[in-house]
Amino acid sequence: MRVLITGASGRFAEWMVRELRGRHDLLLFTRRPVPGDRADLPCVVGDLTSFEDCRRAVEGVDAIMHLGAQPWPTDHPNEVAAMQARGFPVPSFDATIRSNILGTYYLMMAAVEAGVHTVVMAGSNCAFGHGYRISSRPFPFRYLPLDEQHPSDVEDSYSYSKLAGEELLASFSRAYGIRTYVTRPSGICPPDRLRRMAETASPVKGWSDWLWGYIASEDLATMQRLILEKAADLPVHDVFVANAVDTTLLEPTLEVIERFRPDLLPLAKGLDGHRAFFSTAKAQAALGWVPERTWREFL
Repeated sequence: MRVLITGASGRFAEWMVRELRGRHDLLLFTRRPVPGDRADLPCVVGDLTSFEDCRRAVEGVDAIMHLGAQPWPTDHPNEVAAMQARGFPVPSFDATIRSNILGTYYLMMAAVEAGVHTVVMAGSNCAFGHGYRISSRPFPFRYLPLDEQHPSDVEDSYSYSKLAGEELLASFSRAYGIRTYVTRPSGICPPDRLRRMAETASPVKGWSDWLWGYIASEDLATMQRLILEKAADLPVHDVFVANAVDTTLLEPTLEVIERFRPDLLPLAKGLDGHRAFFSTAKAQAALGWVPERTWREFL
């Protein structure tokens, strides 16, 4: 099938292109020039926040692999301050909402108009709301590990945009019958990052709201391809948590909970060994997908 990849100049797009190349006819959509590893592929230069650009990009397309997004909350006080301290340019406060919600809306409207039958979007586990906290109120865990049914408690624009993006795609499925799917990956790690994690691993010193989640780039790319290729056998809309089988911790998972958040021990089930704080049981059952890579290979 002819597949459009948005955000095609991004880091994860390299692995998505590798996964789909040779299996499908690829078309790229990006604001910036693409790196050399995918420069041979046809490309539409444009912006998600332009409806006309989206219309040009989806013409003649069967499916969309939607990777394009603003990757952090541009209105989060701490994140903005960190960017300024490092001397990086700071986008406008509303850049996250415009790119991740308005841009996705434009893309979906163009997709329906063009007769696209399937959209797979790379969302984020931030849709739970456990990271990027703004208030002093802790994330209200109901149980661990977190799965697709756990209630969300988002506070920032990025996490909200990812949660809203899931419902936005679901609304298009309800209204138009277009098949839509969203993954919730943790930190996406290419092989060199997994290697650095092993080289710099050290004992944990405190609790992290990010829950030590990660997923190898190749494993996420495989999950998204499987969703695309198995869409006819899936519900018309669905969401899948994407994470490695383990954490980024040297210590066993329950040991860390006991040391830093003993209040969560009664809520934790099946977290033996280095088991992750995020459950991928749904993806494994529906897709036959099992994450194969871990940073521990490099220890």
